[in-house]
Amino acid sequence: MMIGLFLFFLLMFPSPLISDTVSNARIFSSPLFPCSSCHGVMKPVFSRRKLSFHEDITLNHDNLWCLDCHNASNRDRLNKTGGKIITFNELQSLCGICHGVIYTEWTQGVHGKRTGYWNGEKHYLLCTDCHNPHSPRFNPLRPEPPPLRPEKTLRR
Repeated sequence: MMIGLFLFFLLMFPSPLISDTVSNARIFSSPLFPCSSCHGVMKPVFSRRKLSFHEDITLNHDNLWCLDCHNASNRDRLNKTGGKIITFNELQSLCGICHGVIYTEWTQGVHGKRTGYWNGEKHYLLCTDCHNPHSPRFNPLRPEPPPLRPEKTLRR
């Protein structure tokens, strides 16, 4: 029975293979990283408030607050349910807690971008390569006009 459940979850929710690569989180290229360079000496404040330093961040992600995702004692890490602490390179599993369907689509290659070879190494982009983690919805796009019919574009 346990083997059957294991196989079911392996087939239904596959993760990238060991030989595959996942992109590094964008935070690593930020001049503000590592976060602990400032937050390491600050006492965490757990109440919601207007941020005094990160004024460029607009938090528009349902009803979440910074410390719902960021670890209070080590800001270079993220919180996952059950008290597990993860790195920024594992953030897809954090996003997957609330966005389970999209996470499943990402693991199966339906959502997100991946490059590589069908029978070889693949490279997977993380959620934050396309989405702002603090305000993940894309702005609405104006649709392009429909294509012209061939008889209107062919030269005679």
